Amino acid sequence: MKLPYRTMQRGDIPACVDVLSKHAVIGPRYGPVINHLAEAWGRVLDADATFGTVFHVGEGERAPLCLFGFGVAVHDEFVREIKRLPPFWVGPELTKRVTSGRSPILSDRQLREANSRDGMNLVIWEGCAVPGYEAQGELPRSMMNAMIEVHRGYLWKEIIAAHPESPERLNHTLITGGFLWDPVAGCYSASIDKNPDEIVGSPHILGVTRELESNRRGNWSGSWVGALFDYHAPVVGFSRSEQRLLSCALSGATDELLAQTLGISLPTVKKMWVSIYNRVEDRLPALMTDTLASDTSCSLRSRGKEKRRGLIAYLREHPEELRPYSRSLLLDAATREPYPI
Repeated sequence: MKLPYRTMQRGDIPACVDVLSKHAVIGPRYGPVINHLAEAWGRVLDADATFGTVFHVGEGERAPLCLFGFGVAVHDEFVREIKRLPPFWVGPELTKRVTSGRSPILSDRQLREANSRDGMNLVIWEGCAVPGYEAQGELPRSMMNAMIEVHRGYLWKEIIAAHPESPERLNHTLITGGFLWDPVAGCYSASIDKNPDEIVGSPHILGVTRELESNRRGNWSGSWVGALFDYHAPVVGFSRSEQRLLSCALSGATDELLAQTLGISLPTVKKMWVSIYNRVEDRLPALMTDTLASDTSCSLRSRGKEKRRGLIAYLREHPEELRPYSRSLLLDAATREPYPI
């Protein structure tokens, strides 16, 4: 069964919150705070540090929702608080802090700087399957593939998973690379000395750090989630507006659709492509040369299509080029020590 996914839109929030509020396990964790979740998500949905994804069964506008996830990049101090005793449910706490003006989520500027220096932390606020779809065999794989695609290309220090609602999901998180946090010992542990139902029934932390994944790869091939720690500094240096256009272009959108989606004129889109190609030819001249080398007699229009095709293929393999960063710090990346992993 095909399970396509896309970025969460504001119109998706009510349905997603409704699913959470009616969930037999997750809903009670929020209690009355669930009434403020839509407001909290609405406040942060458009931030660069927010990652909302929705899955549908099949194609088309009327395809039913079957799964969604919502993650945020947060300050180091919030991660330290999560790990202290007494433990608490992360989702409700994030809801209260965002709606009360005490958000631990990175601002756009803070995200750019963290992604250009020492890295940042990803916390999955919530992830939930719509009742009736939990048993779909393709769901876990689709979820992990989307998780990697959406979050690749960022300089992550630590990734903390959503609280699982069942022993089955707990086990899935562990086998795909997560560790259980031991608040008494103050470290992550690969072993579980409690009944899975007991773990799921109370606040806990499942996560992994860059250092842990690096050590794991030193012993064997690493984990599925470890792909998120594969980081390379951007080379081209696209502007934020160029990154937005290129992100939309990954789907194969025409210039007309790009203009409509981004709310800009068609001539502006064409000027941006010229700027993008000039920037790529300056920083990665071999990319454009190799793309066009196979057919030197093609028309100007065909060459333009080939240039776009080659660039899109490159960006699919190098998502870091489309992630927010500080342009003033980009030059520092050239002198950094290579990142482990």
